[in-house]
Amino acid sequence: MHSLDEQIQSFLDHLAATRSPNTVRSYGVDLAQLAEIVQDAWPDPEALRRYLRRYGVTPPTRARKLSSLRSFCRYLRRAGQLDHDPTESLDAPIRRRRLPKAISQHQATELLDQPDVGRSPLRDRAMLELLYGAGLRAAELVRVRLDDLDLVEGSVRVVGKGSKERVALFGETCADAIRAYIGRERGAGDEATLFLNPERRPLSTRTIQNVLKRWALGAGLPADVSPHTLRHSFATHLLDGGADLKSVQQLLGHESLATTQIYTHISVERLREAVLKAHPKAHPKARPDRAAGTLDP
Repeated sequence: MHSLDEQIQSFLDHLAATRSPNTVRSYGVDLAQLAEIVQDAWPDPEALRRYLRRYGVTPPTRARKLSSLRSFCRYLRRAGQLDHDPTESLDAPIRRRRLPKAISQHQATELLDQPDVGRSPLRDRAMLELLYGAGLRAAELVRVRLDDLDLVEGSVRVVGKGSKERVALFGETCADAIRAYIGRERGAGDEATLFLNPERRPLSTRTIQNVLKRWALGAGLPADVSPHTLRHSFATHLLDGGADLKSVQQLLGHESLATTQIYTHISVERLREAVLKAHPKAHPKARPDRAAGTLDP
């Protein structure tokens, strides 16, 4: 029977043949901590739990330590050095799905109603109006062509993830912003792409991010507002306004309704906040003094 240290070294040597030095180093750190905790108790599951309690202090860290453990035990079983997997009884941490961020409707108004600023103010306003007004991704926005637009109908044809096309819709405010940009700033030319830089070349998604960051700071919004924040806000505000989930799914271009359903949690949280702030019975208050046994008039 090999010692635990020998088993660990054998496993790391095996990894070195196919994995990067950084990956091997990461496994080495995890398993050195394991050897420190379990010592003679290896491979007792309770000793492994002590290791995870000691070093897996957050759900992501615990998940990574457990993954290292399971890879190590699989290797030892294949090598005939373990007759069972001691990690089978160990539970993975529950990792709550992080809700997407969204700004409020008031914040969206503050963002988009700012005075024109910068070298290309009409372009920047039209971009942000389209991001928020149609729920586009930044990568979709930079690929929009002039012939994708129908400003009368308020629609734009976009190519989303997996090269899937969809038609996104927007309102008259967005259409007016795009008309102003095309007529007064973009001008005519042979370029098919809608949004161009001063050298009349298509924009990068980085430019979109930088423009939004500048406008967000000007409106006093958090510095981490991103194009995806506006997309999340588009979906959340639609649901807050009474749109049905299936319609929002189609507008966002989600293949699965389950992906869109996460926005319902945000809307429920906003409703809960409204109740807590406004309803008279939402917070406990001192009860009337009934010590005398009298009835309320």
